Amino acid sequence: MKKLIFATNNAHKLSEVQALLGDAFTLVTLKQCGITEDIPETSPTLEGNALQKARYIYEKLGCDCFADDTGLEVTALGGAPGVHSARYATDGHDFEANNLLLLKNLEGVADRSARFRTVIALILDGKEYLFEGIVEGTIATSQSGTEGFGYDPLFVPSGEIITFAQMSADAKNAISHRGRAVAKLVNFLKVGS
Repeated sequence: MKKLIFATNNAHKLSEVQALLGDAFTLVTLKQCGITEDIPETSPTLEGNALQKARYIYEKLGCDCFADDTGLEVTALGGAPGVHSARYATDGHDFEANNLLLLKNLEGVADRSARFRTVIALILDGKEYLFEGIVEGTIATSQSGTEGFGYDPLFVPSGEIITFAQMSADAKNAISHRGRAVAKLVNFLKVGS
């Protein structure tokens, strides 16, 4: 069984990715490695932030690791909130405040198309790899559902009539941006192992 450090302190993200990885891999958390500080995310791109986080862990611990960055890109807002998705309304990952600000900024806007994009940066044996997952959809006019986290109560994936937050974890993972990026990561790891 392979062990990988996952550069996150987000419990929702950790359980989502572990479910996608299955039992062929064991995720080791930052907390389990003794890393409690916030890892810098100062890049203007999702790719840059994912690499920055992975490099931070690799330089500190010298172990195989991966990190991700995810953004909600809304067409009518020029791709915002994008790289600032987690801190759209505040500095504190306030999901409710982020959702309310997004709804406010889309008031009266007809084009509600958006996409979730996840980029995973893997450092394996000192080499860097990137994997991307995208899911297209639209932003609902009000929040619905209690599952998931972040913008899930507002995001309706293409081909669906319900939000991510109204889906079971398994149903969401089967089509989500993170699920697609992790599937690429897992396929790469399985081929290489």
